[in-house]
Amino acid sequence: MTIPFTLKTFCLALVGAAALGLQPALAASADDLGKSLTPLGAERAGNADGSIPAWDGGFTQVDPAFKEGGKRSDPFAADKPLFSITAKNLDQYADKLSDGVKAMFKRYPETYRIDVYPTRRTAAAPQWVYDNTLKNARNARLVDSSAGPVPEGAYGGIPFPVPKSGAEAMWNHLLNWRGTSVAMDFRHYLMTADGAQVLTTDGKAVQEMPYYYPDGSAASFEGDYWLFRLLNVGPPLRAGEQIMGRTNLNGDKSQAHVYLTGQRRVRKLPNACCDTPTPATAGVMSFDELSVFQGRMDRFDWKLVGKQELYIPYNTNKVQAAARPEDVFAKHHLNPDYVRWELHRVWVVEADLAPGKRHQLPKGRYYLDEDTWQALLGDRWDANGQLAKTLWSLPAVMPDLPAVAQLSSGFYDLVSGAWFIQNLYAGKNQQYAVVDRYKPAEFSPAAMAGRGVR
Repeated sequence: MTIPFTLKTFCLALVGAAALGLQPALAASADDLGKSLTPLGAERAGNADGSIPAWDGGFTQVDPAFKEGGKRSDPFAADKPLFSITAKNLDQYADKLSDGVKAMFKRYPETYRIDVYPTRRTAAAPQWVYDNTLKNARNARLVDSSAGPVPEGAYGGIPFPVPKSGAEAMWNHLLNWRGTSVAMDFRHYLMTADGAQVLTTDGKAVQEMPYYYPDGSAASFEGDYWLFRLLNVGPPLRAGEQIMGRTNLNGDKSQAHVYLTGQRRVRKLPNACCDTPTPATAGVMSFDELSVFQGRMDRFDWKLVGKQELYIPYNTNKVQAAARPEDVFAKHHLNPDYVRWELHRVWVVEADLAPGKRHQLPKGRYYLDEDTWQALLGDRWDANGQLAKTLWSLPAVMPDLPAVAQLSSGFYDLVSGAWFIQNLYAGKNQQYAVVDRYKPAEFSPAAMAGRGVR
């Protein structure tokens, strides 16, 4: 059954937007894509005062010195901050900051800082992704499934570039363009409340998005949209461990397997979703906190609140270009010297626990960049209404794809003071390398067993 976007839903969205001081997005349709809207559905024009420029096609200029699989440089290294936001001038910019960011200023008033740079709308994608996005705008719809609302008739592009509901917007995030086949080396770190740095994963991973096979179609697509396999080479306690996931549009059909060296066998994970801790992060993050939000949609009711101009991390190539991972760490948060923030328009989506469901953090708010549809910030509240976690992602511009893609992401625990970063490529030689399509067997339990440590 198709999930309708009713007048009642629209009115509720207006009420929510007013409560947050936001404005609903301008009325648009599929016919506006590539005209007043970008090919992926963002407003092409800049804002009134020019602090957000018009989109002019994105950044597609590849560094002549770049070799695929190597380190990507920071194309905007010469840029200087326009200004910095600190605890002292926080009130001046509060209307353009998320609740989680404001909470970090209050918790760490002496050290937390945001350096705001000129806004560069670098998002880009291949023409075939734009073409598919236009098809999706005319053909895709949300339908009910056993795992909540899922897209039908969408393929190879943003499924709902002109969204009419929170669920549609979140599927845009889940199916955002980030390349098709990728190989990468990275590390995960947990930072304790007293500032200790704990390496939880030193990994080699492969990733593929069958949803973005250029020669596929909506008719032939079988639903597995994100394939991932990770081999831990460190720390020594975890060396040899593996995890593999096959994420399906219908979460009931998603699968995850692990290989533990002590057991010497591949085992299927029974509940690889939602607030279950994920082995890929040594149990520090839950499955639905990966890349700010990941996985099935049925635990929450999703409300599209409206659009907002917000300071968000953007074009953060400097983080990945750091010589050592330790350079990007401060005691209680990321080193402000390395994180670039810009003013962008974002879609605001609220998540409230659905009737009959359970979750450790029953309320959330997500901020989706209008140009890429990636959730770059997110806040989560506990059952007592306390803001418990703020999540973030650090997108980098990759003109060789072309794309602006989420690389590192993580969270600040506003209750315990601990924080976590996953997929940190700094100091690694192979950073998000675009590769040829993998064989289907690469993402199978048999492949894990064949590479297992005996």
